[in-house]
Amino acid sequence: MSDVVRWAAFSCVLVPVVLLWYGTSLAGAAGTALGLAAVTGACLVLLRRSERGAALLAEEQRGASRSRVRQRAPQQRGRHGRTGPWGAGRGSGAGAGAGADPRGASGAGVHRGGRHSTGNKPVD
Repeated sequence: MSDVVRWAAFSCVLVPVVLLWYGTSLAGAAGTALGLAAVTGACLVLLRRSERGAALLAEEQRGASRSRVRQRAPQQRGRHGRTGPWGAGRGSGAGAGAGADPRGASGAGVHRGGRHSTGNKPVD
């Protein structure tokens, strides 16, 4: 951020000097310098505020991910594995009983359709 502030300060000095070089009045160059300084100050305030907000958000996400890891550690499964209160006792296949999925799935793991559902046939 310090580089951004240095370049902004440099431009607040350079632009009025260039304006004076090309014949703009002293009042016009001074007004431009004040306008650039105001915009630079506002951008600096917004940049600091944004950095603080990003730091707070990152800290909240780190804290939330730590708590999620602690909560989910015993029941982690694969990428598409079903996790939840019904996932522990499945496997009977009937779809009814203590470990049944409340959505009605039997847990057999049947995949329908998909990209290569016809097998390995050559394409004409």
